[in-house]
Amino acid sequence: MSKEKFVLHIIPLAIAIGILLFVGCAPRQEIVLTWPSIWVGQDAKAAAVTALVDQFNENYEGVYRVEIEANPDYDGYRDKINALVAAGNVPDIFIFNVDPTTLQFYEGDILLDFTEALSGEWGNQFVDGAIQGATINGRAKTIPYEIAITPIWYNQQLFEQAGITEFPTTINEFWDAADALLASGVTPTSQMTGGSNAWTSMLWYSHLLGSIGGSAVWDNRLPHQQYQRAAEVMLRMFQQYTTRDAVGGDAGVSGGHFLTGRTAIFINGPWYIGRVRDEAPEIYEHVRLAPAPALSGGAHGHQVGFPLSNLAAANTDDPDRAEAVTTFMQWMTQPENVRAISLDSGSLFAIKFDVEGATLDHLQKQFIEASSNATFIIPHFQSQYSADLVAEFGQNLGALALGEIDSRQFVDTLAQYDR
Repeated sequence: MSKEKFVLHIIPLAIAIGILLFVGCAPRQEIVLTWPSIWVGQDAKAAAVTALVDQFNENYEGVYRVEIEANPDYDGYRDKINALVAAGNVPDIFIFNVDPTTLQFYEGDILLDFTEALSGEWGNQFVDGAIQGATINGRAKTIPYEIAITPIWYNQQLFEQAGITEFPTTINEFWDAADALLASGVTPTSQMTGGSNAWTSMLWYSHLLGSIGGSAVWDNRLPHQQYQRAAEVMLRMFQQYTTRDAVGGDAGVSGGHFLTGRTAIFINGPWYIGRVRDEAPEIYEHVRLAPAPALSGGAHGHQVGFPLSNLAAANTDDPDRAEAVTTFMQWMTQPENVRAISLDSGSLFAIKFDVEGATLDHLQKQFIEASSNATFIIPHFQSQYSADLVAEFGQNLGALALGEIDSRQFVDTLAQYDR
């Protein structure tokens, strides 16, 4: 080969090699992950979660960055995420609520699969059964994160002022206590029929059903007689022992009455600890927790509990992007990071962490005890039925309270939506 021909061949080859070497050595473009999050604004976890995201971004500066997209409307967030996922527009990272309406998203390949990653050392950080609970058909497509029980909250100071020494264990004792509270000028319970699920009252209904049906309560489907019996108790609460704005009221109405001391009894989960502590410290110090009262012949000492929120992500064919998501999920589930969120907010998590040496919030301590001492734990009513039926629950509860339908009609109407 002549010198001229050799040069003509070798120069393009050298240029190609140079380009490959330059591309191989060039810094990888920063991967940005968007996280539409409900843990913002007034949410008790907002400050700690934001701090962890900021620290993650600092640790991985130029490599990974997570940007929080604030979604402070709880009901709106759920609807937005479900609509996005159903349309295939899955967010990079999001909070996944596990219930019958969302289990369909485990099908197909729209969610990033964490099964293999969780099978190693990472999976050992979670409480027993947590990963199994997030696993469907052998695949863990969400990360178990925040968990909850929803015991009865009561204002011990208002109870003592009414001459009540302890929270009643039977429904008849409960009616007596409610009458004593009324006589002292305090409305006994916070109830509601608004929102997408009539949250506070839905939890009351779930507790009552648990007393009637025991740990296998959800084996009895609508219109089993247990639902009518629990509805009759709810009717009495609405007619005699709650606020006038309960029918049509939302979570803000229900919680607001308890936070201002207008009602003595409330139901919510551990995520509400920070709000009571910050917004109503004079109420906070008097709050105590208890199991719901038992109906005649029913069980007592159980709790209503559930996985509150898992973390999920959009599936991707880009291994670098998948690695970025997994790295962030591992960061958010590091025991010391979860500990920081829990101690700051009072929330409970599916990740094990050491509380030795920590000054536990007195309500958080009660939550831990309530969970440990529960005779059994059942999921709530909402988790067992479709979104359409749950939406009808609140509307029909309002109709029941107003005397427009009776308890039998209440149950029969709901049963029509159980498909």
